[in-house]
Amino acid sequence: LRVPNVQVVAVCDILEDRAAAAAQMVAGAGGKARAWTDFRKMLDEQKDIDAVILATPDWTHKDFDIAILEMGKHLYAEKPLALNAADCKAVVQAAGQAKGIFQVGFQLRHDPNRNAAERFIQKGGIGRVLMCHGIRHGGDLPRNIPWYFDKDKCGDIVVDQGIHILDLFTWAIGTHPVRVMGSGGTDLFVNDPPGRTVMDNYSLVLEYPKGVRVNFSHHYFDPPGFTGIQERVFGSEGSIDLIQATWKPRDRKSEPVKLEVESAGQDSTYMSVAAFAENIRKGNRKPVNNAESAMISTLVPLMATRAIYEKRIVTWDEIAKEAGLRS
Repeated sequence: LRVPNVQVVAVCDILEDRAAAAAQMVAGAGGKARAWTDFRKMLDEQKDIDAVILATPDWTHKDFDIAILEMGKHLYAEKPLALNAADCKAVVQAAGQAKGIFQVGFQLRHDPNRNAAERFIQKGGIGRVLMCHGIRHGGDLPRNIPWYFDKDKCGDIVVDQGIHILDLFTWAIGTHPVRVMGSGGTDLFVNDPPGRTVMDNYSLVLEYPKGVRVNFSHHYFDPPGFTGIQERVFGSEGSIDLIQATWKPRDRKSEPVKLEVESAGQDSTYMSVAAFAENIRKGNRKPVNNAESAMISTLVPLMATRAIYEKRIVTWDEIAKEAGLRS
């Protein structure tokens, strides 16, 4: 609603009261939106819709993405791309054949600090990337979203939640991992809430080409304010904190250096949606978070989840074959 020169003309939710509440929110911001409960009917009948932002549960993404793209609309689609490799490939193929721009909701790529840090890495600021270290420790998932706790609907917590930090590390390294190993389970929130099938903790080691490694720990029983989130990339010339956009040279004692950050303090989701609007205006079919990068960044947590479930090392060749990619 805050993105300049964008008019929200329709909202849709299968629950009528939620659709009505969303329309009221638009009205409160000075706009006017029709409320729908069927997105296909909405897109068929309301001809003034140019672009769609899809924020639905994970298991719906593949079918909804393809349907919207086939109707010729620009689409900002939530991650993950899909819950298995073959469905990821189907979405990428649909995006490639679509008339509209397709951008995926890896919004942390647009967070001002993280974006500045990634650009610094890509320009060689820390030298050759050697290792990434990530921590996402916090409390459990919100209880008012039941599908978060159903692995068949969300793909489990690596795919639904950890995917964001793994995406940033893969972006920093510049390619996909060659193998993944991991261990995890449900050790505190057993059957809590009742019927829970997702983990509450896991640890991963991901090996990338040229010996680059990622260590990532994610759990839901961290005391408030105790550990939190860390995203750090270590290079041959220094190391960088993605969240803070600060880097420190490796060979001298000095205070961390704060990078120049454009749009500092802006919300990552706002920046991502604003970039989507700008990509539409400019006809940019290769957003920072495009279909191809989104497929890699979805396949990585799928590899990790399989490694945990099956207690074995999972290779890129294995998952790439399922996705119909060249290994």
